[in-house]
Amino acid sequence: MHVIVIGAGVGGLAVARRLLADGHTVRVFEKAPERRTGGAALTIFGNGAAVLSDLGIDLEGVGGRIDRIDARTASGRLRTSMDLAHTAETFGFPTRSISRRRIVDLLSDGLPDDLIRYGTGCVGVTHDADSATARFDDGTTAVGDLVVGADGIHSVVRRQLWGDDTVRPASFGTWQGLSPIDIDITDTTLHYMITGKEGACGLIPAGPGLLQWWFDVRWKPTDPRPDAPLDMLRRRFGHWAYPVPEVLASATEDDLDFFGHRWNKVRRVWGEGRVTLLGDSAHTMPPTLGQGANQTFEDAWVLGRELADESRSVPDRLRAYELARYPRVNLVSQMAKRNPANIRIPPILGRRVPETAQTKLLGRFSNRLNEGPLPTGGRVPSDAARA
Repeated sequence: MHVIVIGAGVGGLAVARRLLADGHTVRVFEKAPERRTGGAALTIFGNGAAVLSDLGIDLEGVGGRIDRIDARTASGRLRTSMDLAHTAETFGFPTRSISRRRIVDLLSDGLPDDLIRYGTGCVGVTHDADSATARFDDGTTAVGDLVVGADGIHSVVRRQLWGDDTVRPASFGTWQGLSPIDIDITDTTLHYMITGKEGACGLIPAGPGLLQWWFDVRWKPTDPRPDAPLDMLRRRFGHWAYPVPEVLASATEDDLDFFGHRWNKVRRVWGEGRVTLLGDSAHTMPPTLGQGANQTFEDAWVLGRELADESRSVPDRLRAYELARYPRVNLVSQMAKRNPANIRIPPILGRRVPETAQTKLLGRFSNRLNEGPLPTGGRVPSDAARA
């Protein structure tokens, strides 16, 4: 089939990679003038790593491996710990923090040079019984057997299908960076999650000498941006225990990036006719669980599986993909919405729930995301295991 993909982010690249491997003809159209290199790091859990493995991407030695999450108070007291090494042993894929740029490079490696047409923004899609057409801001069109909207939280394809105002602001916004910060956590396999009344902070090793760091604060879309955001963060969080002040002292304004958290209700049916959605276009969620990119990779895998079923019409295959993905994506989306990043665990909970119990709870959640064999012999989310 001839597939048109709107968006060349991690979702668009992943689905293009999967469909090209399956023998489809793929064209990708991207609004940005060139390959995206911005953003900090992505946390790739076992479910996302399993899909990437099946796409021919080996993450061994890439980024920073995360074996443990320590939840701490602003004063430095340990609340709880979660053993991610246990889930890696169980499912075969360790958790890693990897720069978005590196993920994009890995997904792009080996793709045809002319696959992506940059500087071409989609302004609308149409479809009929035999084809789907994408229209672009330069007046051109592209016709194929189907269109996949992988154009993110501001998706033009989604707005056409669902209308406006379907993605809503959540309660928090994140200031983040990926920096060469020389503190003892940077070259470990330990992820700190620190919370206090001022908000939340995450510190995640992301490869040799690199630290992914972020601060969550209450946020509304109408809030004005501070003139000096790093100064604001230092005033707000600079009195927290080590190593938060050291991170803020080492960071620069050039390191900073901001995004407001948003969420949409996941629908059982995402698309219409020969048009469907993928990734944030279909299921925008807060980054609380670190599952945004991982769920997007699952989408790409399942879409490829369903399109391979030539016994059904193209619209039926697309609806099968959407219905297959709904239960898992809806579960993760609801959990992300109900667990804001700066939720404060009562101190008594950290004492009463031992690490072994925390690990079992994490394992149960991982089981909801990692069931069944991959063709490569690993484990992948249950959607990708159903055939």
